[in-house]
Amino acid sequence: MIMLQNLFRTRPRERLSQSLYEAVVRQARDPAFYTRFGVADRIDARFELYTLHVLLLVMRLRDEGERGTEAGQDLFNAYVSALDNALRELGVGDISVGKKMRKLGEALYGRMMAWEGPLRDHDAAALAASIARNVYESEDAAAGEALAAYAIASRARLASQSFDAVTNAPEWAETAA
Repeated sequence: MIMLQNLFRTRPRERLSQSLYEAVVRQARDPAFYTRFGVADRIDARFELYTLHVLLLVMRLRDEGERGTEAGQDLFNAYVSALDNALRELGVGDISVGKKMRKLGEALYGRMMAWEGPLRDHDAAALAASIARNVYESEDAAAGEALAAYAIASRARLASQSFDAVTNAPEWAETAA
């Protein structure tokens, strides 16, 4: 009986990663991204917002050393699992899920690689150009300036919080005008 209880019990790391993922989802669903920032309300644009927020939180967690690196990896894993579940809920068959997940994984990795350097370096111009291409499907870097400024401000705000504060209730930059 104890073995079955242990099998179905949620582990602390799983609870933390799920809680962090839920915080990302809440923030990425803020209506201001679609009204003030002009992000299109489409699946692909929402994927970009989720990815940006996961990256911001993973970067902050990794700044904490080993325990943060573990928490960041757990958050990333929770995100990938949520993407897999979303594909299945959209009716993608088991045979196709692997192919679609590979494409999503490549896109996810590509965005994170493209955005991490500019976020670390506070390079608003490079970040805006990449965000314009990926989020707004525009070659005009100006299209991504406001969202890039928000991301850099969020990075700074998350960095100013203790590890416990970030893992309990991460505080992002303001989205209201």
